Amino acid sequence: MKRKAPKTWAAGRPAVISSMKHVMSTAGPVRGTKALLELNQMDGFDCPSCAWPDPDDHRAITEFCENGAKAIASEATSKIIDERFFREHSIEQLLGHSDYWHDQQGRLTHPMILEEGATHYKAISWEDAFQLIAKELKALPDPNQAVFYTSGRTSNEAAFLYQLFVRHYGTNNLPDCSNMCHESSGSALGAAIGIGKGTVSLHDLEQADVIICVGQNPGTNHPRMLSTLEACVKNGGEVVAINPLREAGLMGFAHPQKVSGMFNHATKLATQYLQVKINGDMAIFRGLAKIFFEREEKNPGHILDHTFIEQHTAGFFEYKESCDATSWEQIEDYSGISRAEMETLADSILHRDKKLVTCWAMGLTQHENAVDTIREVTNLHLLIGAIGREGAGLCPVRGHSNVQGDRTMGIFEKLPEWFHQSLEKVFKFESPRPHGFDVVEAIHAMHEEKAHVFFAMGGNFLQAAPDTNYTAEALRKCRLTCHVATKLNRSHLVTGKTGLILPCLGRTDLDMQSSGPQFVTCENSMGVVHMSTGRLTPPSTDLLSEPAIIAGIAEATVGDTSIINWSALASNYNLIRDFIEEVIPGFDNFNERVREPGGFYLHNSAKERTWNTETQKANFNSAALSIFQVKDSKRLILQTLRSHDQYNTTIYGLDDRYRGIGNERMILFLNPEDMQELGIKPAQKVRITSHWKDGERHAEGFYAIPYEMPRGAAAAYFPEANVLVPASSTAKISNTPTSKAIEITLEVML
Repeated sequence: MKRKAPKTWAAGRPAVISSMKHVMSTAGPVRGTKALLELNQMDGFDCPSCAWPDPDDHRAITEFCENGAKAIASEATSKIIDERFFREHSIEQLLGHSDYWHDQQGRLTHPMILEEGATHYKAISWEDAFQLIAKELKALPDPNQAVFYTSGRTSNEAAFLYQLFVRHYGTNNLPDCSNMCHESSGSALGAAIGIGKGTVSLHDLEQADVIICVGQNPGTNHPRMLSTLEACVKNGGEVVAINPLREAGLMGFAHPQKVSGMFNHATKLATQYLQVKINGDMAIFRGLAKIFFEREEKNPGHILDHTFIEQHTAGFFEYKESCDATSWEQIEDYSGISRAEMETLADSILHRDKKLVTCWAMGLTQHENAVDTIREVTNLHLLIGAIGREGAGLCPVRGHSNVQGDRTMGIFEKLPEWFHQSLEKVFKFESPRPHGFDVVEAIHAMHEEKAHVFFAMGGNFLQAAPDTNYTAEALRKCRLTCHVATKLNRSHLVTGKTGLILPCLGRTDLDMQSSGPQFVTCENSMGVVHMSTGRLTPPSTDLLSEPAIIAGIAEATVGDTSIINWSALASNYNLIRDFIEEVIPGFDNFNERVREPGGFYLHNSAKERTWNTETQKANFNSAALSIFQVKDSKRLILQTLRSHDQYNTTIYGLDDRYRGIGNERMILFLNPEDMQELGIKPAQKVRITSHWKDGERHAEGFYAIPYEMPRGAAAAYFPEANVLVPASSTAKISNTPTSKAIEITLEVML
């Protein structure tokens, strides 16, 4: 392990050097350069990492960030994993290697099967694989005994075809990665404003007076956001950071596409940095609301937007009573932030036109009170009418590149009734109504042997899910586990009695079908649907596209219908888009509109101040203030987070440059005073024990690293720390795992 002082700004020349190093060492100069020049261009392919939107008009020739370059390097690699690789490596040997090693081995090239009792994967034909899956699915006495997981990288066309097959099969068991990340956002926003999506565009962020970044780390998780924050600052706006750890990407940004940035001259971003206690965010927003009410009393008609409140909201007086009943002592205690600091933030928000944008990510969504916290954020916006006007709104910052599009396409275990009826009208079948399993429910169902087949359309389910050992036990109890993937990951090595790996084309690959070259579409986190056209030669002629794989399984399992010819849909994605247009509102003239440069925006009712809620108004939420607290003062609260060299569960390298960590992932960040009190020295190895009502979980060999963060807080990388997250500890309403609030104790390892 190597340690340096944490950085105080992000990107600049080091980001360019890192990008080029990854691309040239894996994809090579010709293939790598071609991939980078096509990345996020109007006629190129969408970045397979984050869902941050591209500019609507002008795009730079290098319209990508460091982590986007790493994602491209990983997918466009010239290395391959073929049949010989699996003959030479047993499952036991592969399990002994790290996630980073797995990713470095290259692209999968041929469908593989791990038969019951076997020690090695072996090749299987596509037809035999499809027939095996169909046989297992048909043998189930109840379709609800199968689980169909979806990764956020799946295209709109593949996602629509996938959910169509699954519902024809007879189940709504369609858990997806949203269940583990922004499900809390969707639950909160749906109830509050009638749509589970954000309400802003890039233009709004650039024109905002204040952008609050809360519970997110854009420098690592969505670096292209930094140029938008810089634009806001250049336009006279302020950026305010609310986060337990000091993160370089919230403090400063050296734009790598500008001369000044290449000389590492950084623009200061956050004018105020509130290092909140873990899960103390709700208290900050309650404090801000309380300040608004107090100032309104002193200066009536100048603080709150009474016209907006009266015309567009419900529950205002109940919310005011809840704020009045919350003491400042409780707010300061829960948040760890002084009233004076909140007053300063309120000054910024109420200055000028009250154009406020609040952005958030997993730091808000992965708590027991996540939905109430996001409702509290929304409350603040409702008080000043900061929704549905220029420069103001709500911005959940999504992770995977098409996770929002997957939900739009019907990847949802609790599909709304209108969607069922639309499917039935177009496809003339009975769409199943009982709600399916979300991720956590699916894990429990497999563990209790109520589900016997697990199918994953992309992703690394084992490593992404909570409670790693419990999830592994659940998967091993299945009769069949099957993964569609571009590269090897640990989920492929923890299988049911039979395991299948089905290799697919990646986002960068040329997709040639019988009707000619194809493109797919994605929806970014701001509701823009746009084309993505792979250009690179695939690493193997044996690869199939995701739509072709789904069609092959569907044809073998449910067969063609009077409406659906599965193979025809897989050979021409225009036909899939025609069906999407028929089923889902907002996709009129889909094939024509999506071919326009940059695509098109989906209708967003909240942007127009139309509220599709039960009250037909935007709803305040008057929940009592809450926070996660440990039962013993000697215990800490652990949150999981990413290093800079990873995206979700994909590990691109072993460095965390901005936090000053090199060549190591078994890291536990701690407050220096807590370390001293616990008798832990810097870089000493510790054993972590998490405590939950169902027992203890353990993880060993973590290096304790002092870091600037609140007392009582701890942080470790996922997926390494996921073993400590109880599967039964979830957010209320959304059922999202509470990966940001785990009660732990530490023990020094001798």
